[in-house]
Amino acid sequence: MASEASGISQPAGTSAAASAVIARQDRIPIWSLSYLFIGIIGVGFLFTFFDIFDVTVSFVQTCLQVVPGCNPENSALYLGLPVELNLAGYVVGALVLAPLADRFGRREMLLFTLILTGIGSLYNAFVPDYTNFVIARTITGLGIGADLALVNAYINEVAPSVGRARYTSLIFIMSALGAFFGIWLGLILTTPPAPFPLGLPFAAAGPAFQGVGWRVMYGIGALLALVGVLLRFQLPESPRWLISRGRVDEADRIVTEMEERARRKVPDLPPPAAEISVQSGATRIPYAEIFGNRLYLMRTLLLVVMWFLGYVTVYSIAQGLTVLLDSMKYPPPESGMIAAFGTLGFIACAVFAFYYGERLERKRWLPIAAALTLIGGILIGLAGPNNFAVAAIASIITFFGFNLWVPMTYSWSTENYPTRARATGFALVDGVGHLGGGVGILLIAPLIPGLIASLGLTTGPIVVFVIIAAFLIVAAIIAQFGVATRRKRLDEVSP
Repeated sequence: MASEASGISQPAGTSAAASAVIARQDRIPIWSLSYLFIGIIGVGFLFTFFDIFDVTVSFVQTCLQVVPGCNPENSALYLGLPVELNLAGYVVGALVLAPLADRFGRREMLLFTLILTGIGSLYNAFVPDYTNFVIARTITGLGIGADLALVNAYINEVAPSVGRARYTSLIFIMSALGAFFGIWLGLILTTPPAPFPLGLPFAAAGPAFQGVGWRVMYGIGALLALVGVLLRFQLPESPRWLISRGRVDEADRIVTEMEERARRKVPDLPPPAAEISVQSGATRIPYAEIFGNRLYLMRTLLLVVMWFLGYVTVYSIAQGLTVLLDSMKYPPPESGMIAAFGTLGFIACAVFAFYYGERLERKRWLPIAAALTLIGGILIGLAGPNNFAVAAIASIITFFGFNLWVPMTYSWSTENYPTRARATGFALVDGVGHLGGGVGILLIAPLIPGLIASLGLTTGPIVVFVIIAAFLIVAAIIAQFGVATRRKRLDEVSP
């Protein structure tokens, strides 16, 4: 809780020893765990986003194998159900599994969620039919939704106060690489060779590899999950979580190790930060902590609406870009190639966020992201149907834009909640917010062909992108009413 000096009395369940440990951790100005741990967390994120995006390109081949009567022309009819149930699994996993991390610990649940996700991917690799494919995608979604919440809670609890968004963005680089490999491996393993830009001349899905590539992709995902699980055993528990459960001595040992590692680069550490009262010991269930406290309830309402609207934009582009390009009379393989080039913008955005994400308050990045998304989309419309190079560059700008706000807002969402309910709070706003992704998939993306047909190939795409970007623009406006958290201590922002 906030200190006595701030006018808020120290609550029952706090201890001077716990406050002293947190004050020592908060004075450390650099990343003070092994950098290997960032890689360990990052492998899980790489797998998570690999699994989210691998279905994008590979599903046509999957459909031909598991759905009787499926062909490339009608395969899109069968994509909606596994995508929607994967998204539903994401929401349920976030809301049900992530709160267990506030009760049983970050590390233990990080192991469980990645195991669950890996099981879903392995199941996908061996499914005999469409029904089992849908079930496997749902299981994978359960693990992904919870894992995303736990990784963000963990990384923000152990990162220095001056670098929480920076290290969240470093993990996000691994997410971008996962998306990149998911799409490009899909092109290599599940599409036949074709002259560029209608395909890849070195693609492997020829006669000798027909119908196998999509299973290999899910097998690769399962292998990545296995590697991630084995590495996560090395993670220490979050000292902040240990203190929230009354395990002050264990937290003290981990913080002492963090101090010793930090002194290798900063021999003269700053003195401990001013002590802030922190809660130590058993508490109410996390949802009660959020809904029973007006401060956290109001923050939750703002963040849910912001994420919901923002995800409408994200998923409308993620699922609707190739539909839009097809409607602009690009050949479908060329549309897929343009979208694949967009993943380069995803990677560039993550790297940019790592270097510059701490320069502005978290909420200030949303208007910038919305503006870049709108600019990229308009450029795609102006490129017309016969300018692959311009459309590819515009796709890179668009992907850069609609992803730019995400890592900083990941960090911001975790900062809005106290340790005793941090994983639950993030899971709540991000999980419910993903319902906006469902709106993008089910309502916005299907409208694209009709809008372009009625408005024309010049005006139609521009109008479509104005509509899609408008959701992120409104989300950006709403975000400006949120709390400022940059460079502030977690227990100062969220007592």
